[in-house]
Amino acid sequence: MIPQFEPQPGAATVSVETVEGTGAARRLSQAASPAALGRGIGAIARKLLGRRSPMVDRIAFVLAGLLLILSIVGPLLAPKDPYAIKPTDALLGPGPGHWLGTDDTGRDILSRLLAGAPMTLLAAVFVVLAATVVGVLVASISTLVPRSVDEVIMRIVDMFMSIPSLVLALGLAAALGPSLTSIVVAMVAAAWPSTARIMRAILRETMTNAYVESAQITGMTRARLMLRHALPNSLDAIYVHVSMEMSGTIVMMSGLAFLGVGAPPPSADWGSLIAQGQAYITTAWWVAFFPGLAITIAAITFGLVGDAVRAIADPASRRRA
Repeated sequence: MIPQFEPQPGAATVSVETVEGTGAARRLSQAASPAALGRGIGAIARKLLGRRSPMVDRIAFVLAGLLLILSIVGPLLAPKDPYAIKPTDALLGPGPGHWLGTDDTGRDILSRLLAGAPMTLLAAVFVVLAATVVGVLVASISTLVPRSVDEVIMRIVDMFMSIPSLVLALGLAAALGPSLTSIVVAMVAAAWPSTARIMRAILRETMTNAYVESAQITGMTRARLMLRHALPNSLDAIYVHVSMEMSGTIVMMSGLAFLGVGAPPPSADWGSLIAQGQAYITTAWWVAFFPGLAITIAAITFGLVGDAVRAIADPASRRRA
């Protein structure tokens, strides 16, 4: 029977921050990836709130949970038909009957925000998960193959990362045509390289640990070592990266929708709602304000969650805070 090897307390671990702060990875991570954007949002929010507080972290986790629930049941909670046009109610201010006002065609903004929650939040969750799966898969393959093949894979990753994520996503989404699917595909294509780069460095470091080398002596293949030891012991880094990426993904997807490469009208995703209300920003401020507020709350909430997850996984960052 093959003996089980568990990581020792002193086993080397590599944080996302450590990987991105060294060599080429640091230069490439400056390409404004969703994870980098999310990390920045979390850091700014944390500084504005002052010293780290467990209560703030708990509130952020609760709000994040509520937002995810809202993204599932939101359309069912809409008080009115979010797509029903009623010209006689056009640009009504917030008040009884229309708590957040109406847009230029008389559609209820609260109902449209609730209807658009899945297009913004659930789509962001799918993008983050898909990009993580692709990135980890590429990193795992790169770690297992010979060094020459690994170099080729990493040069392809570097090629993707040399283009700012928003520019790459915008170009791909525009080429695919305006739709929610186009944004999702474009965002996955823009987000997976940073995950692959980070995870490849972490997996290579993990594969050189003593407990992994000891297991290899028993005859375990590198692929089995990867599945049984390297990947399970790299989950902390994956959790940190995913939590940081969520905030930036929401902002970038909303930005793409605002620029007109998202789902066409009468789409209710939050970025499109801002674009539809920008013409009335001085006369009917509520049309663009409330969708923008929703995006801001979601981005800050998930940014704080990402910062809290990093503090849990990397005690050194907690002490620095």
